[in-house]
Amino acid sequence: MNATAPYLTGEPNTVRTADHTRLFYRDWGHGTPLVFLSGWTLNSDMWAYQMEPLSRLGCRCIAYDRRGHGRSSDPGRGYDFDTLAADLDSVLSTLDLSNVTLVAHSIASGEVVRYLTRYGAERVARVAFIAPAATPYLLKTEDNPNGIDAALFEQGRVALRRSFPDWIEANAALYFGSGTSRAPLDWTIRMMLQTSHQAMLELARVQTVTDFRAELARIRVPSLVVQGDRDASAPLELTGRPTAALIGGASLNVYEGAGHGLYFTHAERLNQDLLAFLGHRPA
Repeated sequence: MNATAPYLTGEPNTVRTADHTRLFYRDWGHGTPLVFLSGWTLNSDMWAYQMEPLSRLGCRCIAYDRRGHGRSSDPGRGYDFDTLAADLDSVLSTLDLSNVTLVAHSIASGEVVRYLTRYGAERVARVAFIAPAATPYLLKTEDNPNGIDAALFEQGRVALRRSFPDWIEANAALYFGSGTSRAPLDWTIRMMLQTSHQAMLELARVQTVTDFRAELARIRVPSLVVQGDRDASAPLELTGRPTAALIGGASLNVYEGAGHGLYFTHAERLNQDLLAFLGHRPA
């Protein structure tokens, strides 16, 4: 065995990457393969309300925990988009997946774009960006005047370093939007607090400084962008709309009144949109 190649370990539901990081994955159902990539500090648990119903409707649903998240190992390194794209390649190649639909939430939009521009689309049939939060480019610069000031991002990172639990609590209600009970918030908080403090901080930084505009223009696979018009975590006009505009032929579905956690608050509608994107409906 090539010591630098990714491979399945003897542990259940585990892929080991080329740098020997263990990635936990779950694999439900049979049929058209979908690979779900989770948002910042979340893990594969977040996709339960997509994976369970879609796995009964002719889809093979796979999701994995990013390094430093959930049940994957915490290697103390690799919290950059190049390494995260390599981890996605490890999952796809180790499980020998093809004709895959990638479903990326929030920061995972950056992982998917970097994967496509570094590894190509040989294994990928289409991409669904769900509430993208890393694309196209978040930082305000001379050629990106609608971005956010670097000083504001730094203030946020100071709060994250000081107390991640307090930061979560202060922002929890905005994540899903009005009308959501406390129970889903607590479920989400539990996921977030499983994440390595190092991974959380590093990803919060790289997300804000990485410019994906040129890479988005190189994407050639069919692409769908889904975002709420009340997304406080990743405002539509900063992220989803320009992301769709930069990808040739991409479709944009805007959910009125939806926040960032629409995989839960609008699960049934999202699932129907994903099925339509795949080109089939339940029998």
